[in-house]
Amino acid sequence: MKKGHFYIAIFALLFCGVITGYSQNNTVQNDTLKKFIQKKRAYNKKYGYGYRIQLYNGFETEVKKTRAKFRIKFPDVKTYIIYKSPEWKVQVGNYKTKLEADRALLAFKDEFYGALVIPLGR
Repeated sequence: MKKGHFYIAIFALLFCGVITGYSQNNTVQNDTLKKFIQKKRAYNKKYGYGYRIQLYNGFETEVKKTRAKFRIKFPDVKTYIIYKSPEWKVQVGNYKTKLEADRALLAFKDEFYGALVIPLGR
């Protein structure tokens, strides 16, 4: 075997080894990423996720008035009345990201100045 062929063979073997190592490493990273995504989905199912905007927190009569006022101004946005002793809350919307909720809050802030974004399921 000539010297040039020998170097080409060595180079080809090294190149194949590097490519094989890279693809194995990439597979390990993909598997790790898939496991992480599965864990995150399981967590979201168990504890919930997302954000809502809380318009008012206090007495039942005020909560109902606030909800009625909101429904007149924004009829397409879902509203929720939540009771956790001793307080009543009126919350609106279902937003997946805080950015979405913050954008919606800008539209509501003029009429409902005490509104704030709250995380769900935490």
